Amino acid sequence: MTATTQLRFSAVLLAAGMSSRMQGRHKLLLPIEGETAVRRTARALLGAGPVEVVVVTGFNGRAVIEALDGLPLRFQSNPYYEQGQMTSVAAGVAALAEPCDAVMVCLADQVLLKPEDYRELVDAYEAMPRGSILVPSFNGQRGNPVVLSCNHAGEMIGGQVNPGCRKLIQDHPEEVYLHNATHDRFVVDIDTPEDYTNMLARLRA
Repeated sequence: MTATTQLRFSAVLLAAGMSSRMQGRHKLLLPIEGETAVRRTARALLGAGPVEVVVVTGFNGRAVIEALDGLPLRFQSNPYYEQGQMTSVAAGVAALAEPCDAVMVCLADQVLLKPEDYRELVDAYEAMPRGSILVPSFNGQRGNPVVLSCNHAGEMIGGQVNPGCRKLIQDHPEEVYLHNATHDRFVVDIDTPEDYTNMLARLRA
């Protein structure tokens, strides 16, 4: 990147999970300040200016697509979503169509993230002193989204690199750069009913 060239990034939004810890509720369809969780996340991500956003669907996919109606997104169904997040990463990256410099792999239940948070990661990636994979961190805890060079696309599609697991750092320690954030929004998501209750209380405050 030169001083006059802005990094072009695409995003994969993982929205295929089964919400197995939500006691029968689909977390991505839960209301957050007047809209569904997945729509809130997608709008914030779009506000950061990605080249394109591919939403990976699986469990209750039709309802997820309907919740995102009208937004400039592309959708990719993952028939193997029950086999884990790695299959959704592979499906989403394979579906990217526009040229880009980096891929941001995002979780659809990180409803606290704002457009400026996603931009923070893009700017941090551009300014990295080394490496090709950026992982946000807060107080020693790894978070999401993860930003990777497009050079890793083949590995992600082949299931060799999964941004959602520790194997990423284990297999590519020399390529990983930890971005130390000053806030906890990169490490907060919704997995349980208690998480949802706490999230609503935090937003009200």
